[in-house]
Amino acid sequence: IGGVMAQLDKTFPTNDCAMCTMAPRLVEIGRHKDIEILTLSEVEHVDGMPGNFTIRIKQQPRFVISSKCTGCGACTTECPVTLPSEFDQGLGERKAIYRPFPQAVPNIFTISRRGAAPCQAACPVHQGGQGYVTLIAQQRFDEALQVILRDNPLPSICGRVCTHPCTAACTRAGVDDPLNLPALKRFITDYHPDYKLPEPTVPDRPERVAIIGSGPAGLVCAYRLRQQGYRPTIFEALSTAGGMLAVGIPSFRLPRRLLNAEVDRMRAIGIEIRLDTAVGRSLAFDDLRKNFAAVFVAIGAHVERKLRVPGEDLAGVTGGVEFLRRVNLGQPVAPGQHVLVVGGGNSALDAARTALRCGAGEVTIAYRRTRPEMPADPREVEDAEREGIKLMFLVAPKSFKAGAGGRVACLECLKMKLGPPDASGRPAPEAIPGSEFVLPCDAVIVTIGQSPDVGALGERLGLETTKWGTLTADPMTLETKLPGVFAGGDCVTGPDVVVNAKLAGKKAAISIDRWLNHQDLRAGRELEGPYRTEYAVDTTGVLMQRTVPVQALDPATRGRTFAEVHAGYTVEEAVAEAKRCLACGVCCDCHLCETACEAHAIDYLQREQDLELNVGAVVLAPGYQIFDARLKKDLGYGRFPNVITALEFERILSASGPYSGQVRRPFDRQEPKRIAFLQCVGSRDFEHDYCSSVCCMYATKEAIIAKEHLGE
Repeated sequence: IGGVMAQLDKTFPTNDCAMCTMAPRLVEIGRHKDIEILTLSEVEHVDGMPGNFTIRIKQQPRFVISSKCTGCGACTTECPVTLPSEFDQGLGERKAIYRPFPQAVPNIFTISRRGAAPCQAACPVHQGGQGYVTLIAQQRFDEALQVILRDNPLPSICGRVCTHPCTAACTRAGVDDPLNLPALKRFITDYHPDYKLPEPTVPDRPERVAIIGSGPAGLVCAYRLRQQGYRPTIFEALSTAGGMLAVGIPSFRLPRRLLNAEVDRMRAIGIEIRLDTAVGRSLAFDDLRKNFAAVFVAIGAHVERKLRVPGEDLAGVTGGVEFLRRVNLGQPVAPGQHVLVVGGGNSALDAARTALRCGAGEVTIAYRRTRPEMPADPREVEDAEREGIKLMFLVAPKSFKAGAGGRVACLECLKMKLGPPDASGRPAPEAIPGSEFVLPCDAVIVTIGQSPDVGALGERLGLETTKWGTLTADPMTLETKLPGVFAGGDCVTGPDVVVNAKLAGKKAAISIDRWLNHQDLRAGRELEGPYRTEYAVDTTGVLMQRTVPVQALDPATRGRTFAEVHAGYTVEEAVAEAKRCLACGVCCDCHLCETACEAHAIDYLQREQDLELNVGAVVLAPGYQIFDARLKKDLGYGRFPNVITALEFERILSASGPYSGQVRRPFDRQEPKRIAFLQCVGSRDFEHDYCSSVCCMYATKEAIIAKEHLGE
């Protein structure tokens, strides 16, 4: 409270200190037992009659608990976000968590917060992108790591293989290029190669939870449950942990030492992982349910879908998942010299690039739609082309033909055309009659999708399956029809990207914790997963600055080695890229103020409230609205840096202002030689024929004070 008077240096005509005059009154009002102060509140409607008015009020959240905040200011020392100070009319700076001025009443802090940044809202697990980016820009790398680990226990993996929906939502894309958020996340994990996951801060709980599958869904579920005090056990059918991360993604994209390190960090905080343990085969599912309080089924999708065309069982025709699994497990592979890869997804790209590294002389990808419809990451497509892999579009296999020795020798194909959209929203491919042609080859890798291995699980586990062969689970809670059994990830959705599997793990952990505590599994979960922000960011005046490129190995030679293709950012590159952030959400959601606040007064969950009051009388004292001097274009305000408003000059004169009472020009901090006052701006003109009754007093008072400061 205090209005414009709090911003004045001195009052007129006595030239008394404005703050000295009003501060005792502010304190008295704040302490008065019969006065309730509603700040951040706007009256929306008044109804009724004298003695009985109903007032409807919209109150914005402060994100600070008023009854707990002591006004100590420790939060501001940690906040990495710096903004122009409205109290100082933009001439000074403040933090995202702030108090307008030291004598403010109420003497508590407020967080400027639009909501989640677009990148954070678009991320399925709501990784706080703006938070770690802001900290990287200030070279606060240790804190950036903690922000990343708050939402993501697999950051080294995500920095390399995530499909980055965050960048697709980046506001900067409308100016030049989106921020390279995956590269920045990877930079932090490369900078801290031996980082550790946070240890649980709550006591261990007695309930045991079983997780079937150690892919990203299972790992994230285990991590979140461990942070809540549970000691989960993961059962993995393979001889190595990681699921498709280990056997479906080649090491030139995700080095095995990094994946193994991520898994070891899970073990280090108390997560048990049992390898070579296939539930439903070597271990009865009923026994698992008896011995564990809850079960999460996250078996992935490891069974290759068939083309169902003649000759698919010929020697030399291999499924993409099988091919990648053999390579990743170190088994001998001889792909052939002329390899065809059928498919257009990420697995097809991985299989093609892996075949090249295994000795293939020529690799061609055949896809039934066109390039824009390819579900693969466009960056991976570009990388494959740079390595010499050929792409053939509007081609569909008709049959495989055998050569000498019964091995595949060619693929008979049909040319396609695009028709109306199908269920996926993409144009449906349609065969062109009589367009058959032959592609010679000595090996074919088919990767058109996968399904979960529910052949045994469907009946023996008593779980329902869909017509597509996936498990049935509630899309919000991941509950199955069996009490205490949850399912998620690729075994429910079909083949999907890593970050969506991580979302399934997060949802499962929330549901399991609520189920074990007999809580509502659905309450307050509407915004789980990606969503669009409701606010717009003004990018007017933002200068173009293209993204900092990520260095890579030479395409001419890297196709023959399994060395990681992309190098990480250097410190200088990461800082430069991070500084491109537009700070869309204002508060960057780093939670460092929460860490610094010993009073535990920070509450990010506060929301806008609608209040209703019944009062007997209403006093209208709304003050006035300052005229926007930019409307007087001929006066140059907003165009010339030495043209300022009276209130801005008032803050310059104030001892508590941005220049500590020294009269300085804002644009160069030099003392002015001459000052001119233009009066009646916005009043007594052709559009406003009234006198605002302040110009004369303002000019006289400020001229006197300026001379006091500057002398003769």
